[in-house]
Amino acid sequence: MLERGEVANSWRRERWDSLRLLTPNHQSRLPGYRYEGADPDGYMTMPEVVEFISGFAHASAAPVRTHTEVTAVRQVDDGYHVLTSNGELRCRSLVIASGACNVPIVPAVRAAVPSSIEHFTPFDYRNPSRLSEGGVLVVGASATGVQFADEIRRSGHRVMLAVGEHVRLPRIYRGRDVLWWMEACGIWNERYDEIDDIARARKLPSPQLVGTPERTTLDLNALSASGVEIVGRLAAVRDGRALFSGGLLNQFALADLKMNRLLDTFDEWAQTAGDLDVGPPERFEPTRAPAAPRLELDLKSGEIRSIVWATGFRPDYRWLEVPAVDRKGRLRHDGGVVDAPLMYAIGLPVLRRRKSTFIHGAEDDARDIVEHLARSLPSAAAAR
Repeated sequence: MLERGEVANSWRRERWDSLRLLTPNHQSRLPGYRYEGADPDGYMTMPEVVEFISGFAHASAAPVRTHTEVTAVRQVDDGYHVLTSNGELRCRSLVIASGACNVPIVPAVRAAVPSSIEHFTPFDYRNPSRLSEGGVLVVGASATGVQFADEIRRSGHRVMLAVGEHVRLPRIYRGRDVLWWMEACGIWNERYDEIDDIARARKLPSPQLVGTPERTTLDLNALSASGVEIVGRLAAVRDGRALFSGGLLNQFALADLKMNRLLDTFDEWAQTAGDLDVGPPERFEPTRAPAAPRLELDLKSGEIRSIVWATGFRPDYRWLEVPAVDRKGRLRHDGGVVDAPLMYAIGLPVLRRRKSTFIHGAEDDARDIVEHLARSLPSAAAAR
C-alpha cells in the first residue's frame, strides 16, 4: 500500500479547520473496526477522523509505505511498472484507491474575474480569518458550499451564495439521522447495476448536510434566515460583471420534490419494518425564494472581495500512463473493474453501491473487488 504522505493524509492536509464528517459516528465502520466512543450519534471532527483511520491502519497491521508518491504507472507484459518517489515496483495487479477528490474543480469563468478579487478552493480555505474584510461570494451549494457560507456569515462577513443543482435533506427525520434512514431502508446498499442512470447518479452533488453537536439542518432556508443572500447559478462573468441564472425557482422546486419523494420512501419502509423507535412522519417548509433575486453583480465595485469556489472535485490520474482514462479525465471502469488487465478502483462515487464513497461503504466494495481479483488471477497466469 503506497501513501504519498502520512496515513489519512488528505484529512491532515486538505481539509478546513471546522470540518466534521457528514455521517454519524455509528456509521464509521471498517472491517473488524468501528467507532467505540461515547457519542454514537455525533459527527467526528477532522482530528478524530485522522485518529480513527490511523487506528485502523495500526490495528489491521496494514503494510503502508508512507511518503511514497506514485509518479507513473506503466503497463508491461507481466503486469505494471510503478514508479515512485522511493524507487520502482512491479506488480501483477493494481488497485487505485486515490479517491475522487484529488483536485478542486474551478470553472472557466474564473479567468474573467477582476484581479482585485482573491480566490479560494476547499483545499486552501481553512477558516474565515484568511479572508480579506468585505463581502464573500461562495459559488456552489452542495455540502461544502453551504458549510462555507454558514461559517463565513457567522464570522461577520456579508455572504452571497450562488446556487445551482443541489440535494436538500433534513439532518434529522422522525427523530433519527437522515443517513440512518438511508442505511436502514436499504437505499445505500443499492448496487450500481440496479440504478437506471448510473452516469447521472455518479455526478450528483453531495447533499446539503453538516455535522454539528446540535444536529442542525443547514438548508437554504436556514442560510437565508441567517442573512446569506441567495442568488442563482453563476452563469458567466462579462466585463467585470457576474451574471447569475434566473432559474432559482425551478432549482428549489426540483430539490424539494426529490427530498419529499425520498421521505415518502422512508415512510413506506417504516410501515413495513415493524416496531421502530421513530417519530411520526414529517414534511418541511418549501425552500423560500428571494422576492427579487439578484441577476448580476459588479465585481469591480468592491462589494465582493473574495470568491470561494465550492464547485466540486475531480480525480487526478496524470500519473496513470495506461489507456484507461477517457477524454474528460474519468477512469473507465465497470463497478471498479478498470478497463485494463487486473486493474481495479475503489472509493469513487457509486462505484458498486450508493454508499461507496463513505467510510462504512468501503468494506462491501473491497470484498467484491478482492473476490473478482481472486477469480481473475489464475486465468491470467494460465494465459501467460
